[in-house]
Amino acid sequence: MQATLAELSVLVGGRLVGDGDLVIRGAAPLAGAVPGQITLLDGPADRNYSLTNCRASAVLASRDNPPQEDMSSILVDDVHEAFSAILKHFTPPRKHRRNGVSPLAVISPSAKLDEDVDVHPYATIGDDVFIGAGSTIHSGARVMAGSKIGRDTTIFPNVVLYEDTIVGARCIIHAGAVLGAYGFGYTQVDGRHVLSAQLGNVILGADVEVGAGTTIDRGTYGPTSIGEGTKIDDQVMVGHNCQIGRHNMLCSQVGIAGSTTTGDYVVMAGQVGVRDHVHIGTGAVLGAMAGIINDVDDGKRMIGVPATPEREQKIKQAAFSKLPEMRRQLKKLQRVVDQYLDQKLEDEAGKRNIPRAA
Repeated sequence: MQATLAELSVLVGGRLVGDGDLVIRGAAPLAGAVPGQITLLDGPADRNYSLTNCRASAVLASRDNPPQEDMSSILVDDVHEAFSAILKHFTPPRKHRRNGVSPLAVISPSAKLDEDVDVHPYATIGDDVFIGAGSTIHSGARVMAGSKIGRDTTIFPNVVLYEDTIVGARCIIHAGAVLGAYGFGYTQVDGRHVLSAQLGNVILGADVEVGAGTTIDRGTYGPTSIGEGTKIDDQVMVGHNCQIGRHNMLCSQVGIAGSTTTGDYVVMAGQVGVRDHVHIGTGAVLGAMAGIINDVDDGKRMIGVPATPEREQKIKQAAFSKLPEMRRQLKKLQRVVDQYLDQKLEDEAGKRNIPRAA
């Protein structure tokens, strides 16, 4: 498939600069672009990028940051939206046919499937499950008894929904995620760890996305809940009884201990660790690998281990970076002090005509 640069500019509603008859056969990011392809310039790093050694035939760039080099280009308002449209033109997304319920799926007679539900081979649907219209359950997924799935939701292969899990409309749950496993709570009886009650469940609001390999544990007595619009990356752990607010962003390898709560629009960067029974306020941002041991107020930006406000942590880090030089200065100062004391002792001994001890 190919298109002229002029045709692509019409496709994305951009302003053509240069040769409109240039034939383009594909699109690729800067590092991998080859002749015959169009690439894109975006972000702080790309804006300073020299296209002198770029092998692409044309470039897509922002109207506010056009390329400095003399290169055929398309200038647009939203680079990513336009580049996505161009990529889809050259490599159209694979269309998935609606095949209905596979005869190789295992479905309980008491389960209720709404209209236009797809259940792929070897998926398992338990007793009293409800699946809303337009939803898709991929191969190997297990939806256990009493679970409810809203309309237009996609459950990818090998997802496990334990008993009574509730998933809202238009959710996406990626491969290997586990929702509703037992919480990690024990009491010690006669020297043995005894599993606490596991009588709650997991509830996802509408438009939630759960990444591959993520786990969300069920509540002890009530639900572990994930608010509407929250996006959870791969390999995230959400402990039992947590109440995660709306439109949170939880990046890869975040670990949240039990009974933690968050407000809306909270961002947790990669590998953030949150202890149990704390509250993260609305709009808070937790930097990568932050260790949260106390409540975080609304709108705070926290970094470090243990996490402190961003400005305070940066001051600490600046001071920490100066420790080697401060150590050298301290040793130098110590030598001066030692010499001064030695001289003072010699002077005192001389005044008294007392020989100084060896």
